[in-house]
Amino acid sequence: MKIKYVFLLILFHLLYIDINSQTCKKEVSLFCGETLLRHLRCLSSDAFEGRKTGTKGALKTKKYIINQFYSLNVKPLKRSYEQRFLFIKKRREYKATNVLGLIKGTKNPHKYIVISAHYDHEGIKGGEIYNGADDNASGVSALFSIGEYLRKNPPKHSVILAAFDGEELGLQGSKYFVENSMVSLKNIKMNINLDMISRSEENELYAVGVEHNKQLKYIVNHCKHSKKIKLIAGHDGYDDLENWTYSSDHANFHKRGIPFLYFGVEEHEDYHEPTDDYENIHPDFYIEAVKVIISVLERIDNLRL
Repeated sequence: MKIKYVFLLILFHLLYIDINSQTCKKEVSLFCGETLLRHLRCLSSDAFEGRKTGTKGALKTKKYIINQFYSLNVKPLKRSYEQRFLFIKKRREYKATNVLGLIKGTKNPHKYIVISAHYDHEGIKGGEIYNGADDNASGVSALFSIGEYLRKNPPKHSVILAAFDGEELGLQGSKYFVENSMVSLKNIKMNINLDMISRSEENELYAVGVEHNKQLKYIVNHCKHSKKIKLIAGHDGYDDLENWTYSSDHANFHKRGIPFLYFGVEEHEDYHEPTDDYENIHPDFYIEAVKVIISVLERIDNLRL
């Protein structure tokens, strides 16, 4: 056990230091596909111990995210990348931290698009590590690729990259963010939330939130984003048996009247299981999904928000 732990620790440090310095062989024009996959593989490794809020694994994850934001020249939202908070769940107090980065807009710097993904997961249960590759190392790793793209293609509106903590314990990070916003909520014009975007047997990526906004509905339904995967508007109608409007961090933005798009896939057999590992994601689908999300972001950024 000790030998295995030391090996994982060494592997973690190697990936942590070198992940952005390696040559990318799988360029996809918008970002480096190989780097995206390396981030996902690293964050969903045993070294992060399932990333449960308040644990050593969560602390490692927080440091990893800050390191990547810094390397991508993503500035802290305010003086620090960290927004620390406390919450109580089932009589237990948790110490949690949102990680918030800023990419300043070129034309509308005081209007914000928040792109979010929660970094916490289930941790260790019954001696097994719940690595949460799809849920939601996939969303966090996508934040880095979006940051990579925006470094080369500065947005018109300011973009906040938000890695939320405490989602698995009741959407706590996004709740704290909107209740203690570092920028005026009236200036937050959109939330794009990423939660489980790396695998689909049917090659389908869902965009939730279009029923609440005509502009978003048009962008999702009438723009050609990909020939390789299907972008489907759904799971947000009032008569939908699987309504995902309140299923992840976008819910807290929606409650405040902020338009949102939630990108995600259907639940799969490894959802909230210790088998949600890197080996079970679909790499080509995942890379294409991030490309689609960037395509939608481009169109939203060109709107008059």
